[in-house]
Amino acid sequence: MLQDQDRIFTNIYGMHDRSLRGAQQRGHWDGTAKILHKGRDWIIDEMKASGLRGRGGAGFPTGLKWSFMPKESDGRPAYLVINADESEPGTCKDREIMRHDPHTLIEGCLIASFAMNSHACYIYIRGEYIREREALQIAIDEAYDAGLLGANAAGSGWNFDLYLHHGAGAYICGEETALLESLEGKKGMPRMKPPFPAGAGLYGCPTTVNNVESIAVVPTILRRGSEWFSSFGRPNNAGTKLFAISGHVNNPCVVEEAMSLSFEELIERHCGGIRGGWSNLKAVIPGGASVPCLPAPIVKEAIMDFDWLREQRSGLGTAAVIVMDQSTDVIKAIWRLSKFYKHESCGQCTPCREGTGWMMRVMERLVTGEAEPHEIDMLLDVTKQVEGHTICALGDAAAWPIQGLIRHFRDEIEDRIKHKRAGRARAVAAEGYDSDGKSTQNHY
Repeated sequence: MLQDQDRIFTNIYGMHDRSLRGAQQRGHWDGTAKILHKGRDWIIDEMKASGLRGRGGAGFPTGLKWSFMPKESDGRPAYLVINADESEPGTCKDREIMRHDPHTLIEGCLIASFAMNSHACYIYIRGEYIREREALQIAIDEAYDAGLLGANAAGSGWNFDLYLHHGAGAYICGEETALLESLEGKKGMPRMKPPFPAGAGLYGCPTTVNNVESIAVVPTILRRGSEWFSSFGRPNNAGTKLFAISGHVNNPCVVEEAMSLSFEELIERHCGGIRGGWSNLKAVIPGGASVPCLPAPIVKEAIMDFDWLREQRSGLGTAAVIVMDQSTDVIKAIWRLSKFYKHESCGQCTPCREGTGWMMRVMERLVTGEAEPHEIDMLLDVTKQVEGHTICALGDAAAWPIQGLIRHFRDEIEDRIKHKRAGRARAVAAEGYDSDGKSTQNHY
């Protein structure tokens, strides 16, 4: 269990002052110029050594991602873009940073931008986050007034500007290239990759897109050292992590914990256990709505990190843990996600445009039990035709929950179909016909 002295986000619940003065009292903006004076190479090497993997879902090593940016400018400006479009169903951890601890993010933006030779950074915030936008803008204005942003930012000799851009609320703009398109004032539709943003991103210039949490932890890592951060979690799964637990637990919450802790410890210590006890647990989506669910027997033994969950054919994702007890209609729950992805598809790729709607309609039939048994395998086959065949990962996100459902709850789907067919047969028999539609009445 993570000790209080090792927590990075010390105001995640908004119990203390979120202003610049309050943030400074908690240790933020301390010696920022000294960190920058150590140089870009030192910062990137420290981030690599820390083992930090992106907290936006993909889990790509952050320091390595930064190193892809050109070391020398070819005349084009470089940009850092913060993906604060937290639209994944079930995920609400970045929201707490922005409204209660915004200076962790702002200071991180300055340091990360310097490391990538960028004089400007854009924060693209989710359209529905109104109060979060206000809190973040107030914090940015405070930092400008105090000389921490702008010319000679924080006394470092580095000129740096930070801009807040409010999105329109489309899920697809959480995809990094669709986000860049929207930021440029165009329709939010993903771009083909390559070219990757590090080569040609915002306005055709070298760009890195990072998640809010990934950037907000940077100043603390550099102050306390990469060895401190890497001491938490299993190898290749280092550091602390914000977990957003919702659903059928006694106390839903957002909590910072060490990576690689057990699912059982996470739920017992921070959520007061499963509603109705552990015997009432049915399934868990461990990393936001786009990853496959896991049934109770597997997830009860789960280790909450990238590698263990990937071995179980699921994923840590954003660490948005959605807990479902025995009262849950798991088929209907996955249908609801299918409906969401169908609604949010940009329609650019045929497999996604056609496939998401088709999968949603078949899922509707599975919910009611009106499907035929062979449709289960047909649906699974279609998910594999969608997965990996689209420009962005929305196709994968639409396919994986269905794959997880069929993998672990196929018997429940089949039982529902059988029950529905048996009910139809009884109804037909009661009307005087057998299952083939032949009359059972004696006409003689």
